[in-house]
Amino acid sequence: QVQLAESGGGLVQAGGSLRLSCAASGRTFRNYAMGWFRQALGKEREFVGVLSWTSWSGGATVVGDSVKGRFTISGDNTKATMYLQMNDLKPEDTAVYYCAARFLAYRDFISPQNVEAYVYWGQGTQVTVSS
Repeated sequence: QVQLAESGGGLVQAGGSLRLSCAASGRTFRNYAMGWFRQALGKEREFVGVLSWTSWSGGATVVGDSVKGRFTISGDNTKATMYLQMNDLKPEDTAVYYCAARFLAYRDFISPQNVEAYVYWGQGTQVTVSS
């Protein structure tokens, strides 16, 4: 079993920055995808980005179009932690941000962007951007 714990959310003014963390535990991470999603009040869960690593293709990151150029995903394997650096935040970025993970097999798409592709989910962390 895998446990994911997000942290780093909070209240920030428009134009500001936050860094979210997602710490994974419970199983050695090898051949995996870890994604960030967000869900604003009354809206569906939205893909933000994904970081993956496999023994056959190495590491990769993909960031969603709505945050491209402002958000960056990175990871620290020694800490089993993934980060989401969010810059130039806008009020429309206000949402609960979720970390998700799945393990990958050889023929799997290594950068899944849909909610259904992920098996493990964190509890979420609230990000509120004031105008």
